Amino acid sequence: MTNFSYKLRQCFASVAGAFRRFFAGRYGHDRLNMLILTIGLILCIIGLFVHVWWFNLVLTIGSYVLLVWALFRCFSKDHYKRYQENRRYLLMLDRVKDRNNRYFACPRCHQTVRVPRGKGKISITCPRCKEKFVKKT
Repeated sequence: MTNFSYKLRQCFASVAGAFRRFFAGRYGHDRLNMLILTIGLILCIIGLFVHVWWFNLVLTIGSYVLLVWALFRCFSKDHYKRYQENRRYLLMLDRVKDRNNRYFACPRCHQTVRVPRGKGKISITCPRCKEKFVKKT
């Protein structure tokens, strides 16, 4: 019996090594992936309760597309692109949560400028190129 357990342990060790080699250098998961998977799961659950066949088909295909997209992002080796996607998502999320400020793009250099809300028409100076422009907050 000890010979069998030794062979089984050796087999599991080789499978674990193969998984380790496969996942080496992969991007993994992040907040954007969690959002994609959550939306896919919600679409799948809604599809269980919908009895219109074409709408159910659309929801199912949508949930599968989101699942494949999340798996693609998770197994990707292009860390820079996945990091930039997640960074843009987090910046957008911060802007949605920020109720005290407005964000404008400089007309010359497209630098994002944050100004306080509720100040009326104000003159904004870009911190990068010193361009002045007037916007209503």
